[in-house]
Amino acid sequence: QVHLVESGGGLVQPGGSLRLSCAASGFTFSSYTMSWYRQAPGKEREVVAIASAGGTTNYAHSVKDRFTISRDNAKNTVILQMNSLKPEDTALYYCNAATWSPNYHYYDYWGQGTQVTVSS
Repeated sequence: QVHLVESGGGLVQPGGSLRLSCAASGFTFSSYTMSWYRQAPGKEREVVAIASAGGTTNYAHSVKDRFTISRDNAKNTVILQMNSLKPEDTALYYCNAATWSPNYHYYDYWGQGTQVTVSS
């Protein structure tokens, strides 16, 4: 059974930092693209950062140079280091695992989310 468990969210002041962690189990972690998404109240879910199975990373323009995604295939963990946080970063942050199988089946898993609130 697949599990994605996020942790590390909380309340932080503007300019502060948080480190989100996603612990994965139940699938071949190293074969999956791992991503962080977020959803603010009244807004659509948006991708924040992506770490491909091959190690390539990509970021939303709004977080580039402030957030860093990293993955540890030995520990089945993906981290989102968030620095210089802004009030507009406030959202529920989700961990996502996705891949295409060799026979073109798409597998897509989500965690329950962890709340990040940036406020003074």
